[in-house]
Amino acid sequence: MLERKKNRLSDYDYSNDNLYFVTSVIKDRICYFGDIIDEKIELNKYGKIAEQQWEWLINRYPYIKSHAFIIMPNHIHGILEIDRDFIFKTETGLDLSLQEIKIKSLSELMGAYKTTTSKKIRLAGNNDFAWQRSFYDHIIRDDTSYQNIILYIQNNPINWSKDPLNSIFENAVNELESN
Repeated sequence: MLERKKNRLSDYDYSNDNLYFVTSVIKDRICYFGDIIDEKIELNKYGKIAEQQWEWLINRYPYIKSHAFIIMPNHIHGILEIDRDFIFKTETGLDLSLQEIKIKSLSELMGAYKTTTSKKIRLAGNNDFAWQRSFYDHIIRDDTSYQNIILYIQNNPINWSKDPLNSIFENAVNELESN
């Protein structure tokens, strides 16, 4: 049996303050979120749920911020920032100590996003919806990398016809060739 490739750096704490580029793909790369029309994403009701749940995630955890986010027909890209300095005061005006708040790791945050999105999409009528296991991440270490990733996210709909994530047939052939 083949051992699964580890996705994360083994000695890195993914709850550290940092910028993270994330990509999560729908299982079997099925285009459940909408279509690219005139190089723009047209979200359907499931894509709108994915969008709402990203907003929910950002609002739910006061120590994260979204720098960029796009929903494509069969995947999402985003830049999440974890920063403890975003936590200043509670709604009651009392200071929150960091000891009172457990900072979730990037995996826990993405797990919350994927779980809530899946649940809401299934409740909306798509019982077949599922994400691929895990997600891709990249720790953004400098401004050049940040700017390149922002540009990549912004141009994703324009480049959809060249994106390997848009072709189920091409990906199925690649998987067969690797086995």
